[in-house]
Amino acid sequence: MPAEAAELLTDALRDLPDPTLLDLGTGTGQVPKALLKALPSLAHIEGVDWSRQMLDQARVALTPLLGSCALSLVQTSADVYTRPAPLPGEEWWTPDLITCCRAFHWMSGPDVLAMAHRVAAPQASLAITGDGSLWTYEADWTRAPRHLIQQYVGPGRRADTMGDYTQPIRPFQEELTDSAWSDVAEHRFPITRTWTLESVLGYLRSTSFAGADLFADRHAAFEEEVRALLDDLTDSGSLPEETEFTVLLARRPAGGR
Repeated sequence: MPAEAAELLTDALRDLPDPTLLDLGTGTGQVPKALLKALPSLAHIEGVDWSRQMLDQARVALTPLLGSCALSLVQTSADVYTRPAPLPGEEWWTPDLITCCRAFHWMSGPDVLAMAHRVAAPQASLAITGDGSLWTYEADWTRAPRHLIQQYVGPGRRADTMGDYTQPIRPFQEELTDSAWSDVAEHRFPITRTWTLESVLGYLRSTSFAGADLFADRHAAFEEEVRALLDDLTDSGSLPEETEFTVLLARRPAGGR
């Protein structure tokens, strides 16, 4: 997450005495990590993800940064998330900011937005953020691996071993404006990344469209072919990406909370 995007989100929390965050599809905790750096006064973070492996990585990444901030990680789908009851002696908490980064397209949007409306604090904000992927980014060095992936696993964009990815029917902004979170502002932040061959390979292993499970015993051969392709496409050893990080920052109109 670009620092400017993190600052935008923390601006919604700065005047609150004990701000709280609910991060849906938290993965390895990249959003909480960025917000902890931008706003050390965060009091409570709850990360939600269906993958126990991801949540374990998030705990490792976030624990050194927490200070006095409480962290809870919940293994479930965001579509069916319910706020856990507090332990004896603890108080109920309600999220002041709900975030979903690079994951909303996997979820049932109406169900997630209705759930967010139920659990959020009255003044809460909700942010859907993302910047596409190397599958959607158009450059010679992304097209060649994409075509190779299709040769191995089929012409469509895979969604892990569940089949092909289904493109969302409606833009996220339309889903927001038809929900309780209808006060929506769009913010775009240009970003430049420099990839290396090893970082591309590591990234591909983490994706739903090129994870190792899709290739079975052919994964090593696939990676060798990716190495050969990218070696031919770069002289400097670096691969540039120019893209935008988008933040849809939504609130509920007065009277709709």
